[in-house]
Amino acid sequence: MGLFKERAKRTEWFMDARFGMFIHWGLYAIPARGEWVRSTEKMSIETYNQYFEEFNPVRYNPKEWAKLAKEAGMKYAVLTTKHHDGFCLFDSAYTDYKSTNTKCKRDLVKEYVEAFREEGIKIGFYYSLLDWHHPDYPHYGDRQHPMREEESFKNAKHNWKNYVEYFHGQVRELLTNYGKIDLMWFDFSYENENLKGTEFEHMSEETWGAKELVTMMRELQPEIVIDNRLGGDARKEEPDLHAGDFVSPECIMPSSEEVDSLGRSIPWELCLTLNENWGYAKNKPWEYKSTENVIHMLVECVSKNGNMLINVGPNAKGEIPRESIRVLKEIGEWMRVNSDSIYGCKKSELEKPEWGRYTQKGNMLYAHIFDRGVGSFRLPGLEGRIKKARILEDGAEVRIERPWNGSEYPKDAFVQLEIAGLYDEKDTVLELELKS
Repeated sequence: MGLFKERAKRTEWFMDARFGMFIHWGLYAIPARGEWVRSTEKMSIETYNQYFEEFNPVRYNPKEWAKLAKEAGMKYAVLTTKHHDGFCLFDSAYTDYKSTNTKCKRDLVKEYVEAFREEGIKIGFYYSLLDWHHPDYPHYGDRQHPMREEESFKNAKHNWKNYVEYFHGQVRELLTNYGKIDLMWFDFSYENENLKGTEFEHMSEETWGAKELVTMMRELQPEIVIDNRLGGDARKEEPDLHAGDFVSPECIMPSSEEVDSLGRSIPWELCLTLNENWGYAKNKPWEYKSTENVIHMLVECVSKNGNMLINVGPNAKGEIPRESIRVLKEIGEWMRVNSDSIYGCKKSELEKPEWGRYTQKGNMLYAHIFDRGVGSFRLPGLEGRIKKARILEDGAEVRIERPWNGSEYPKDAFVQLEIAGLYDEKDTVLELELKS
């Protein structure tokens, strides 16, 4: 079996799930200015260490997080086991810079895995390839490092082989100590323009030892799904071994489905924030995306054969912010009655309609109506093709009936919604059973 077919088999559950929870959490929740705070403010290890000494999430209850994810209709979750600052939420034998050495003295990853697994949610781990705490990660001149402009580090020597062994060892721990892991989300490869001609110019692929890493991961967890941020080309006819199983655009919606060099659809996932940050920040309620906006983006992803991974950033005490909870609960209310139009659905055979989006599963076509329009509701190209039409939310019949002035559109079907507005202003979904 080729790599393309192997990828398709591994990602079957992923493509059915469609909707997941991203969780960015760590020491940066204390300064509450986002997960990049150490880099953007160029903090030294000594300055940042105050947060390590203080970290004690006394209200961390991952069972509540898992119940919220399930209520929102999410099928998988991804937790930051280690972000760019190098702090580990798990009990790693390779470092003292971990949650079990803070005041909380807990393996926070272990508790997350147990809680989400209990709710039937697939388990994902985020792991940053960057590490601003490790002495062998490049400092001066690196694009991202907090000490990138600190002259005292200009001539520092770094044992890169030591760092690669370190992070490969931590990945091995994560895939050995917590049972079956469904997804691994690496972050991220980049170029170092200021370090041209050095071993740190291309922070990608060979620099990470990506082929060896993925080979080891497949031996430990053969069915694990891996993202594409180690490097490599996921769009080749036969994708690179280390190219991952899905493409991961960040906060930018692709214009269409993702395809390979032969035009075949490949798995992809949009990751995005609920507010303006990944890690916890003291955002105001009006800085959050609306429930309607998030639902529309989820539908758009599915209509383009993609997934959506929406982020929450718990605070220093271990709680998901109230505004995030509100939005996710409202999404859950919509998903409770409309999830058939999301789970297992794909891009429709039909073009995008002007009033919303289509998703499709076999001969079941789902019309997501964002904009009511006027008069009878027109379904382009579906004249004579609809066997039955219902409101997905409650199964109520929708009449298929051509209006007196519909002769101008002989190829289109018309339905009568019997109302001046939409049943659900966020997204009214029609379930259309098509004739074979």
